[in-house]
Amino acid sequence: MAKFVTLKLLRLIGVVFAVSALTFVMVAMLPADIAYDIAGQDATPAQIEAIRAELGLDQNVLVRYGHWLMSLAQGDMGRSFRSDEPVLDAIWSRLPVTIELLVLSQVFALLLAIPAGVYCAYRAGSRFDRVLGSTGFGMISVPTFVLAIVLIYLFALRLEWLPATGYEPFSEGVWANLRTFVLPSLSIALVEWVPLMRTLRSDMIATLKEDFISMAKAKGLPAWRILTRHALRPSSFTLITILGLQIGGLIGGALIIETIFALPGIGRLLINAIYARDYMIVQGCILFIAVGYVVINFVVDMLYVALDPRIRTAGAGG
Repeated sequence: MAKFVTLKLLRLIGVVFAVSALTFVMVAMLPADIAYDIAGQDATPAQIEAIRAELGLDQNVLVRYGHWLMSLAQGDMGRSFRSDEPVLDAIWSRLPVTIELLVLSQVFALLLAIPAGVYCAYRAGSRFDRVLGSTGFGMISVPTFVLAIVLIYLFALRLEWLPATGYEPFSEGVWANLRTFVLPSLSIALVEWVPLMRTLRSDMIATLKEDFISMAKAKGLPAWRILTRHALRPSSFTLITILGLQIGGLIGGALIIETIFALPGIGRLLINAIYARDYMIVQGCILFIAVGYVVINFVVDMLYVALDPRIRTAGAGG
């Protein structure tokens, strides 16, 4: 078991290191010169070179990467070229917004996917199953930004039930905060619930053919209990994997939704940094997204070990 966890951690550390190195090199290869932007059009070459020296941009990219790694090991991700704000502070101040968006979107997706997947598996091949499957495939083909625009038009402009854009912190009230996240979360959930539902449906159809399900039916247990108590858990392993991958992908993929709804999260911070060519912020955001992705995948692997004794036994046996 300990060997299994150690190998997973070493692989994840390697992935994070590779992502940080590639990102740093690619950002360094961009043709734009941040020193020229900071100095302005009227600056002399000497002034631009002085700014480059101050920011360390006159050094070799490998030397700069080594200095950045040493600072990172001490908990310092550098400072913004534009605002001089510490990169780590900029990310931490926006992290709660992104986390709330991801959590609410996945909660909405699960609230749609689990009942639909269980019922479609129970009534596999029925008209409801075919209609819901066709509807799901249609929805998954629609980009999230299109759904966002449609939801804004319906619920913000036409019905005026929810705000179109903006963010209210928890200090302004729980409902005021949640109202600003309903439309962004639904924009993501209406796409993300489909693979969850189809995965759960497929696994539950296979589970319902198992001998222990036949035994439960022979004992006269009601259908709802068989589905929820006996079939749902062994059918949830792939669902957990898909959910983890979705959350990991949404850490970076939510930047479009955050931009549309003016949510001050990490995605919007990254977009603004790209436009401003603030490379330290870009590097820090991408590293943070990569770390979040691999950590979530590690948590998914550990949940597999906790839920499936076969994996736990295999890990203990080396």
